[in-house]
Amino acid sequence: MTPPVADLSQLMQESQVTEVLDRLDRELVGLRPVKQRIREIAAYLVVSRLRQTLGLVAERPVLHMAFTGSPGTGKTTVAMRMATILHRLGYIRREHLVVASRDDLVGQYIGHTAPKTKEVLKRAMGGVLFIDEAYSLYRAENERDYGQETIEILLQVMENQREDLVVILAGYKDRMDQFFQLNPGMRSRIAHHIEFPDYTLEELIEIAKLMLQAQNYEMDEAALQAFREYLQRRMRLPGFANARSVRNAIDRFKLRQAYRLFTKGGQVSAEDLRRIAADDIYQSSVFRTPLPEEGGKHAQ
Repeated sequence: MTPPVADLSQLMQESQVTEVLDRLDRELVGLRPVKQRIREIAAYLVVSRLRQTLGLVAERPVLHMAFTGSPGTGKTTVAMRMATILHRLGYIRREHLVVASRDDLVGQYIGHTAPKTKEVLKRAMGGVLFIDEAYSLYRAENERDYGQETIEILLQVMENQREDLVVILAGYKDRMDQFFQLNPGMRSRIAHHIEFPDYTLEELIEIAKLMLQAQNYEMDEAALQAFREYLQRRMRLPGFANARSVRNAIDRFKLRQAYRLFTKGGQVSAEDLRRIAADDIYQSSVFRTPLPEEGGKHAQ
């Protein structure tokens, strides 16, 4: 008797998981270890689905995750793509991501927290709940903090309703490590811990080029050199947030470019409207702000 077989290629084609992974590659610069982990998780989910098809013992995988890293490293984008993969493979009912923070979940007085938390859970049910800065839910210095109530509700849902909700906790690595040490029940419910590295200087420049291209702007060689110098300083100043800081910087460059053209007046070509000049960048206060070893402060 011929043993039953499952068609891996057919499942990959029907679910279009490879397409989602390729899209993630195109959307995000760098992050090679993160992309590899996502591919491994996707492969595991595909194989688990095939095991079920052939009647092999295949309990539903624990899918709750922790994404750790600095701001602006693509954690929310990866969570969105993970929601797509989970939905296409039938692990969640909806291709749906709800992003929440402490303010969305924790109340300010007795009896306020449970309804807030349950309302967010209700909106996320059937999909993925992404909790940013999850470590802020627990404040060890305040015994009467209401965040502990949210954690207890989350723990129950993550265990008892894991077939209808995937939770992704995100935040700085050191603070998340401390959060898990203080909340071992939460750590035990997390199956996948993925660390998002900071972007390198060259990766940030590539991200900026992609952002500018998408908005129909461009930098000439002089502007690119100015931007490189800007990043070399900005990365050393407080509050740097990787791709998020790059996006904010580009917005400010565009403001300066617009004001430069507005002040000059006269006829303006399409090339003028596209071009970010070096001076639009050198006007940044980053170039006038002392670096940390010189006692510097945050700059924009």
